[in-house]
Amino acid sequence: MYLVTLVVCCCSGDSGFDGTVMGGINSMVQYQRYFGMTGVGSKTSIVFGIYTVYIHIAYFPDRFGRRFSMWFGNAILIVGALLTANATDKGMFLGGRFLTGLGSSCAGASAKSYLAEMAPAHSRGAYLGFLNSFYYVGQMTATGMMVSTGRWQNDLSWRLPLYIQVVPAAINVLAIFLCPESPRWMCSIGKHYKARETLAKFHSNTNDINSPLVELEMREINEKIEIDGADKRWWDFRPLFKSRADRYRMYMVILIGIGNNLITYFLPILLKNAGITSQDRQLTLNFVNTLSGSATVDRFGRRRVLLYSTIVMSIILAIVTGLLRTFGSAARANAGITFIYLFMVVFSYGWTPMQALYPAEVLSYEARAKGLAFLNIVSQASTLINTFGLPVALQRLGWKVYLIFLIWDIFEVIVIYFVVVETKGLTLEEIDEVFEKEHPKRYSEQLQREIRESRRRLHE
Repeated sequence: MYLVTLVVCCCSGDSGFDGTVMGGINSMVQYQRYFGMTGVGSKTSIVFGIYTVYIHIAYFPDRFGRRFSMWFGNAILIVGALLTANATDKGMFLGGRFLTGLGSSCAGASAKSYLAEMAPAHSRGAYLGFLNSFYYVGQMTATGMMVSTGRWQNDLSWRLPLYIQVVPAAINVLAIFLCPESPRWMCSIGKHYKARETLAKFHSNTNDINSPLVELEMREINEKIEIDGADKRWWDFRPLFKSRADRYRMYMVILIGIGNNLITYFLPILLKNAGITSQDRQLTLNFVNTLSGSATVDRFGRRRVLLYSTIVMSIILAIVTGLLRTFGSAARANAGITFIYLFMVVFSYGWTPMQALYPAEVLSYEARAKGLAFLNIVSQASTLINTFGLPVALQRLGWKVYLIFLIWDIFEVIVIYFVVVETKGLTLEEIDEVFEKEHPKRYSEQLQREIRESRRRLHE
């Protein structure tokens, strides 16, 4: 399972690599001079925004399987990365950025479905949290490389990092078909024996296809999955909102999709605005952004991690807003940057694991591929607004940009407290039952109390 997860995590690593590479080369004078950029403004907005334009291809995971969709998405990403690395004009560069974003979205959505359906219930949070946390592995790899290439005075300073972006995608393309297919997808196409073999190998210590655990999981899966499936018209999102339970699930998905605070792409520019002008220092500081809550999300629960981390993020942003309101003081600037990175550390702890984990958990099997595609549309739409608006906002609003993030995070705290359902320790089929209840949040909390009480009695 660790090796399978490592292969799948390349779908997240290439996304993190892209974020840091583009943020880094956007601050390079060599890149700015070649394409006539300034690092902020409308031209930069287009370069970053084209990455977020998303074409919905949820048909692939349901029709051809989760593995093929990852392979296909990463193959497109490789083509896009090569185009940007060899770009001779802005049009070629934008075309490569578009393909890179399209491939990354396709591979990322399929990876979430795949790991959610492969991982055991008791450790699903750790596996999917690690998937999104691998974003930071890509970040650190890209940053370490650009610390050196940023010193070069030729075009290879920004082209080489774009070439290296091919590596994680190529690993996935070469190795993904060595991994087993999702047992739930195999059940949906009638391959029940193959599904049993996979569950026995990855969920059972005995590797026995007739073990009680495998029998229980197969019974739950077959009860919830219809072979013909729900509406598979990939362009029609109406089935996602058909029933009250479906709508509640989608509210959870939308919350995660629009809860993403985009700072990474423009971090070098934010640092420059705060008074840190050394390019090497700008890039090296990205290494701080690594902490994740993957190891603890199965212990503390999804709801608690989201709630408390967002409260802390709001407090940090309030401090950052006060510190960076005026520039000129080196002490205030350094303190502000410290809190920006502390914000990103808390964000990676509370939100990074959830971006992969929570939507994949709350969606039923029939809606998972389409729902995660819808998540990508919501996330990319909000990011598109952010990436087109943020460079201009930085020019005209300066420190007030942090105030916008602060207000948004306070709103998220309120929504999480009153709405979010706890899914810790439940199988995907048990989570389906939670959303069928009249009050899902209240029932999930009651269920968690019962689980804790049964564990306490068992321990005694």
